[in-house]
Amino acid sequence: MSEIENGVTEASENKEAITSLLFQLADDDFLYAYRGSEWLGLAPHIEEDVASSSISQDSMGHAAMYYKLLEELGVGNADDLAHLRPAHERRNSILTERVNGEGFYMETPNYDWAYQVVRSYFYTQAKKVKVDSLCQSSYKPVAEVAVKVKMELYYHRLHWETWFKQLLSSTDVAKKKMNEAITRVMDDFGDMFSFGIQKQAIEKYKLIDSEEKLKENWLASIEPVFAALQMTVPTIPETLANNGRNGEHTVDLDEALRTLSEVYKVDPVASW
Repeated sequence: MSEIENGVTEASENKEAITSLLFQLADDDFLYAYRGSEWLGLAPHIEEDVASSSISQDSMGHAAMYYKLLEELGVGNADDLAHLRPAHERRNSILTERVNGEGFYMETPNYDWAYQVVRSYFYTQAKKVKVDSLCQSSYKPVAEVAVKVKMELYYHRLHWETWFKQLLSSTDVAKKKMNEAITRVMDDFGDMFSFGIQKQAIEKYKLIDSEEKLKENWLASIEPVFAALQMTVPTIPETLANNGRNGEHTVDLDEALRTLSEVYKVDPVASW
């Protein structure tokens, strides 16, 4: 193979790795924001309703920035990438697609606030670890976006960490629900730091820290909180039933995408 052919192959591999990582980042925030939005009007009190809605709005904005980077790479229209891709093309983690609880938002929602708190705290802490690393990415456009995201993420993490500590320092009932929620969240946490089949290329081009380093940093970041609560830091599962980074998802994602794309499909050429 000639030097020119090697260069073309290298460039193609690099672009594929960038594309894969951007889809993971965008799809994570897109689904996380959607699940958060389902708490509108259902949060424990009005101040929390406003605060968590703002966090969901910020997170959707973060997703939009990543989809825009994909558009600039020539992958497709940002709005189409967000709303029209089927479940098997999505690269979000399993945790972000899970329903909030039993029932449906517009009918009889019976959601679990403890689960929302644990999912949000663990996800936001994982997002912070990734964003910190992305600020040093070899791909400058995503590094620039990460700097912007980091400013808002500070408040998101602080918000959910406060809820996490308060509920685990509250009544026996609250502690029981929180511990059950931790178990449920960790059952789906195995692919949170996975890069799927693009692991080798993403790490080769130094787009972000390695899977192993991200896991290590996440565990270190939550350890002081668990120590203060006299709790054991949870273990990230090694065996995965599904890996969302490879397009392996649950039926929860199909339901979410039907709702998310319903209005957009009415008029895809409109400005949203």
